[in-house]
Amino acid sequence: MPPAVTIFSFLNKTMSVAAVKRIGVLTSGGDAPGMNAAVRAVVRAGLDQGAEVYAIYEGYQGMVDGGDLIRRMSWDAVGGILQQGGTLIGTARCADFIQREGRLTAAYNLLQYGIDGLVVIGGDGSLMGANLFCQEWPELLHTLVETGQITPDVADAHAHLSVVGLVGSIDNDMQGTDMTIGADTALHRIIEAIDAIMSTAASHQRAFVIEVMGRRCGYLALMAGLACGADWVLIPENPPNLDDWQGKMCEVLLAGRAAGRRASIVVVAEGAQDRSGRKITADAVKEVLDRRLWTDTRVTILGHVQRGGAPTAFDRNLSTMLGYAAVEEVLAATPDSDPCLIGMQGNRIVRSPLMACVERTHAVNNALTARDYAQTMALRGGNFQTAFRILRTLIRALPRPPAPVQKHLRLAILHAGAPAPGMNTAVRAAVRLGVDKGHTMLGVRNGLRGLIQGESRDIQAMDWMSVNGWAHRGGAELGTHHHLPTVDELLQIAQTLERHHINGLLIIGGWAGYQAASQLCRARPDYPAFNIPIVCLPAAIDNDLPGSELSIGADTALNSIVNAVDKIQQSAVASQQCFIVEVMGHECGYLAAMSGLATGAERVYLPEEGVSLNDMRADIAALTQGFQNGKRLGLVIRNEDVNLRYTTGFMRTLFDEEGGELFDAHQAILGHLQQGGNPSPFDRIHATRLAALCIERLIDEALQGPAEGLAAGVFIGLQAGQVVFHNLTDFPQMSDTPHQRPKEQWWMALRPIAKVMAQSAPRHQL
Repeated sequence: MPPAVTIFSFLNKTMSVAAVKRIGVLTSGGDAPGMNAAVRAVVRAGLDQGAEVYAIYEGYQGMVDGGDLIRRMSWDAVGGILQQGGTLIGTARCADFIQREGRLTAAYNLLQYGIDGLVVIGGDGSLMGANLFCQEWPELLHTLVETGQITPDVADAHAHLSVVGLVGSIDNDMQGTDMTIGADTALHRIIEAIDAIMSTAASHQRAFVIEVMGRRCGYLALMAGLACGADWVLIPENPPNLDDWQGKMCEVLLAGRAAGRRASIVVVAEGAQDRSGRKITADAVKEVLDRRLWTDTRVTILGHVQRGGAPTAFDRNLSTMLGYAAVEEVLAATPDSDPCLIGMQGNRIVRSPLMACVERTHAVNNALTARDYAQTMALRGGNFQTAFRILRTLIRALPRPPAPVQKHLRLAILHAGAPAPGMNTAVRAAVRLGVDKGHTMLGVRNGLRGLIQGESRDIQAMDWMSVNGWAHRGGAELGTHHHLPTVDELLQIAQTLERHHINGLLIIGGWAGYQAASQLCRARPDYPAFNIPIVCLPAAIDNDLPGSELSIGADTALNSIVNAVDKIQQSAVASQQCFIVEVMGHECGYLAAMSGLATGAERVYLPEEGVSLNDMRADIAALTQGFQNGKRLGLVIRNEDVNLRYTTGFMRTLFDEEGGELFDAHQAILGHLQQGGNPSPFDRIHATRLAALCIERLIDEALQGPAEGLAAGVFIGLQAGQVVFHNLTDFPQMSDTPHQRPKEQWWMALRPIAKVMAQSAPRHQL
């Protein structure tokens, strides 16, 4: 990262040979929740590193029109926009920019402000335009010099245009990033709507056809179907492979009703088509269901509600990280630098050649247009294909008949530790995928205590319909407990495993579950019954488990915090108030750190960093200065166990006393609302994916038998976008056991970004 340089004063819009990098940021194409967060990050990161940043209003149209549509941004100009939907700097389609004359005018307007760095937030069309603009830049400068509109000195000073693209698209249809800005929020809107629709559909035993966005990409439909437990899903990438697909769909829906389902949900992507390329509309699906099933079918087209509203915690943090990285890329660019795209793959920021990403995106579209559906699915990637494969099993009305030669297994599922949203989703997926392979799935009530007691009421076989409706349900229907078995209770567990002929064990839970699994593995020499495969699936809102960057439940808890803080900020901004918000986490700072980043908190107190009286004194001084300069709201996020003496109540009293007449201090302890509620779409999808892999691992291990005398004992996790199984013997080495958190905490690397975003001004002005 280059050092900050002195800001060059620009007067009267005179052509300049700038002594400082000047960056323009624009949003283009369709709006997407999170765009404002990205603009905020670009402005503050740029200013903090000594650059000047200009917002180009109304997208490329603002660049062509110039004038007051290109405005220099201050630090405070982007205050309070983090949580707002849409794009406050506007977006518009621009026919002028498609023509060379329009791009020539745009180049002239940029040079009026000395701008030779661009951050473009938009879809593939917008990014293609940015790439073309960059390629033409030297030629455009040459024309402007020849026509006398700029001097050779200006052309020499701005000979290279640095272009960085961020993908803003709710469809998640761009190559080069796992997630695009806005896609997570759109999925939230869809799932909120479908969850609400399912309750009324079940009440009246109706069928609902839900149309979601996605003209060329079925991501939203596919993931929504997986997350809500839909009965049928239609996406453009993989049309039904039958001439009479309507008959097959009706057959599945009828069988589901016969099995006890009171509602039928069909999710249709707006770009859905059959194998011949004919469009499949929601109304056409309704007509089929009305005619063949004699059912009361309703259509709901969600439309632009999917684009609207406040961005989710994920989209706020994604946009902030991408915007910060985009500024670093622009400032580090050289004359040889090509336009690049900043994306995210597996919680890691990645930089890719912009046009390579656009070309790969077009390759998907070309395969779809050519009706080469196998190639289309392959180009969508492994995660997309895996989700589709799992969905095809889960939408069955009943499981497939088991293969007659297959060895029959009895696999048990239980929870351990605190409840986490998504536990029920994981159980549903595990039960259905196991039953579909012909095995008996046993649900263990009340965690390890159920295994200890071992009664028939504690351990019961679960069939296909026993988990119906569990996809969206919060809590833990099987029950859970923190209890760890004593030495005497190990014998009782061994007897239970033998009595119920259990061949494998899936433990869905947190720290207590991992400890219990490790305990059973260590006791194998004394208890042969424990010599069965044991797999742990991470489910903990604190996200405090090693071996996995994201535990089931953490995303839901984070969104619960962010939603609560948004409401607190709205109430507090009416008068000068400072709120100290306490969040869960014990001695792991994930929820505090990530909620602080997503809400724009001025200060976040983490157990990893600690808090002292001097820290609070400095923070009070900073708040006091801010309120003296017109600030109306202060926000501090405090982890519940950051300091046992400096409690939330103590901090509130201290801040309130020191605030005097400038501001009042209040506290908000969010408590167990962070554990409640329906799981977020991410947690449902994540739970389903991990459960599928865990069941596959359990079955493979149980069928093969113990290798070298010992069965597998593993825990699964998502790391850098890849699913990894770790041996339970590695659990102690990967853990900071005294503090019950992982030794490696990827989110701590985001703390510098959060601190820059939360400053009251650029560092050189503080």
